[in-house]
Amino acid sequence: SGTLSGGESQRIRLASQIGSGLTGVLYVLDEPSIGLHQRDNEKLLKTLKKLRDLGNTVIVVEHDLEAMLSADYMLDIGPGAGIDGGYIIAEGTPKEIMNNKKSITGNYLSGLKEIPTPKKRRLYNPSKILSIIGATGNNLQNIDANFPLGVLNCVTGVSGGGKSTLIIETLQKSLSKMLNGASSIPAAHKEIRGLYLIDKII
Repeated sequence: SGTLSGGESQRIRLASQIGSGLTGVLYVLDEPSIGLHQRDNEKLLKTLKKLRDLGNTVIVVEHDLEAMLSADYMLDIGPGAGIDGGYIIAEGTPKEIMNNKKSITGNYLSGLKEIPTPKKRRLYNPSKILSIIGATGNNLQNIDANFPLGVLNCVTGVSGGGKSTLIIETLQKSLSKMLNGASSIPAAHKEIRGLYLIDKII
């Protein structure tokens, strides 16, 4: 169980609640979709609906599009953050939220506002790459991975695919040990290349 990802552990806890057969329970979850792949997000939403269908109430604090559209009832709080927040801007079904022009959330749900996909991507320098060679921690299958420096890298995949093992357990712990003298033991791998290109890890 120690090798389970956060998303897998979370779904096991929720599944155990379904198996318990309890009814009349109020479940409160704070952003359960964080860190989940879209495939796993779909499974999470099915689990939450099963809890509801058993005769329970589920309250979820969320920003996820699918979660909001799956809701039977929504509360939109704002309009801004901090001193600019603290009000109920809209409430009702997702469709009612979408039709409320005062709701920032509703404007994004309806497509009135959107975050555009960047037209340009920053080019990376092929001579400035940090590489993990022969990573075999947990379920990693002796893989090599390259991370170009000076750009935004994204590591994605389904829950349990090996993302955290590769980045946290292998790369981060190796670099912390080499650069900061940390005592952490990294996951199994053959070597890290390109170490001379960086001077610190945070």
